[in-house]
Amino acid sequence: MFKIGCHLSSSDGYLAMGKTAVSIDANVFQFFTRNPRGGAVKPLDLEDIAAYNAFARENGIAEILAHAPYTLNPCSDKAHLRKFARDTMADDIRRLEHVDRAMYNFHPGSHVGQGTEAGIEMIAAALNEVLFPEQKTLVLLETMAGKGSEVGGRFEEIRAIIDKVMLADKLGVCLDTCHVYDAGYDIVGDLDGVLAEFDRVIGLERLKAIHINDSKNPFGSHKDRHETIGNGALGLEALKAVINHPRLRNLPFYLETPNELEGYRQEIALLRGLYEEA
Repeated sequence: MFKIGCHLSSSDGYLAMGKTAVSIDANVFQFFTRNPRGGAVKPLDLEDIAAYNAFARENGIAEILAHAPYTLNPCSDKAHLRKFARDTMADDIRRLEHVDRAMYNFHPGSHVGQGTEAGIEMIAAALNEVLFPEQKTLVLLETMAGKGSEVGGRFEEIRAIIDKVMLADKLGVCLDTCHVYDAGYDIVGDLDGVLAEFDRVIGLERLKAIHINDSKNPFGSHKDRHETIGNGALGLEALKAVINHPRLRNLPFYLETPNELEGYRQEIALLRGLYEEA
């Protein structure tokens, strides 16, 4: 089964997102846990979550991906910002425990001049504080484009974080096609080689989700600017190869292209048409 969806607004709750996803022929979706550039969050609505869980089971919605706000930086040089990141992540994970088949994705952070090793230490420390043994929500580290002082632009950096986390079984990875291409991993010319490198460094068993995006910038640009499917530097054939690759095809794919709902509907239809049923 091809699992494809897009980023939806969470303003009206889980059930509304589920119904919107079904209306555009999506069977997965992503959403921000709270204001993407702030910390505000609505009170937890357990009735809405219960209604969504039932709707998802009835309509075949698979894994959904909760995205942490962009403002989280667990490796900031400011203690109050590191605390904000830890507190927000802990609250998000606790809230997601009520939702069926939900994963939690976050950008590892920017070390802001402290150095990559220091950033890795602080990110791992935050995860060691917020993860708990009985949690069911898988937390995903996202591959980054490596712009500025971002941590996570190299597979080795993600591996180093995982190695320092005590409850590493609660961690996975979300691979962003735009980010890895911008970071210098040639998924257009050597997808097999990139996946072999991912497997060698991190292990493909850790790969749990894919952000399927084209890129406005050329290979190795370290820019991180998403483009609509087939209209960027990656191109349609490369993205077709990604969704059909035997090591990737069964994962959930989430569109983060610069689109409104109708544009997402069209891209979902386009990718469904390119997906080769086994």
